[in-house]
Amino acid sequence: MPEVRLLVTEYQAEVKVCPHCQGQQQADFPEDVPGQVQYGPRFHALALNLTVGHFLPLKRTCDVLEDLCGRRISEGTLVLGQKVASHNLANFEEHLKEALLGEKVLHADETGSKVSGKLNWIHVVSSKMLTFFAHHPNRGMEAVQDMDVLPKFTDVLMHDAWQTYFGLPARHALCNAHLLRELRAIFEHQGQEWAGKLREALQDIYHQRKTGSLSTVQKTLFRAQFTDLVEQGLSLNPGNPGTPGQKGRVKQSIARNLALRLREHQSAVLRFLEDDPLPFDNNQAERDIRMVVVKRKISGGFRSTEGGRVFCRIRSYISTLRKQELNVFEGLTSIFRGDPVLPRFSW
Repeated sequence: MPEVRLLVTEYQAEVKVCPHCQGQQQADFPEDVPGQVQYGPRFHALALNLTVGHFLPLKRTCDVLEDLCGRRISEGTLVLGQKVASHNLANFEEHLKEALLGEKVLHADETGSKVSGKLNWIHVVSSKMLTFFAHHPNRGMEAVQDMDVLPKFTDVLMHDAWQTYFGLPARHALCNAHLLRELRAIFEHQGQEWAGKLREALQDIYHQRKTGSLSTVQKTLFRAQFTDLVEQGLSLNPGNPGTPGQKGRVKQSIARNLALRLREHQSAVLRFLEDDPLPFDNNQAERDIRMVVVKRKISGGFRSTEGGRVFCRIRSYISTLRKQELNVFEGLTSIFRGDPVLPRFSW
């Protein structure tokens, strides 16, 4: 491996004076050289890849850069580089939102994120080739509307049955990986056979769909079995009437709540039977949001809400480049040259 060291470049701009009018003209410096002393695009790209790409805390990033390049920079320089990158990626984010609206299936998820010790949220809307992260103080519909994607999306939205998503105009599909875990817990911990039978039936019909097409008869029989087992679950778990004078919603058992959800959202649970390319689960969004969880474990939260938003925009870019097998370091370098490499937004 060649030695890693900083290369110092001096730029000179000639100044010419017209012998007739005495007017003075000076050559322009390159667009990515706005200051008298500064770090170059590749150095900033390396720092950004360490902090946002690999989640190193600011101090540890300064340590790594000092060990590699023999020059220690301040944490403020790292933060400034992130802000510059976020500003230069504004156009990318607009194209990304527009491209997401053209997808047939979107996946959505969210996770907590601390800002100066206070709980905020990071939301993700993604597909196989695109990722969009957004940071917001709230978890609910206000955050979803500010992202300005899902309120306009009318095709299939895969999620984990969070109630806010049901207020959106999309055709809903629920994550069956979550459902299988819930059914297994009720069967193993509470001994309710309807849950175990429904879990086995779901797995069987899914594997049949993977290995070949399902006939109309097979789908009809499975739906009837699904309805019957859910009704068994409701019969075995009668509703809790609550106490006289009690206000608000009466708390029900976990098993009853699950059975009620399955009855109410049966079409969303079983949408994978009709939409052939539709995934069985929401693993796409979970894989995307997992990297944010890794960041939270390694370097903690953010110092400000703006810092969270800056991180999310850059992380959207990095994740999308990786999905499309584009070189992340070259992409990050292009940001600081003022002409970001844009991924494909249609295929």
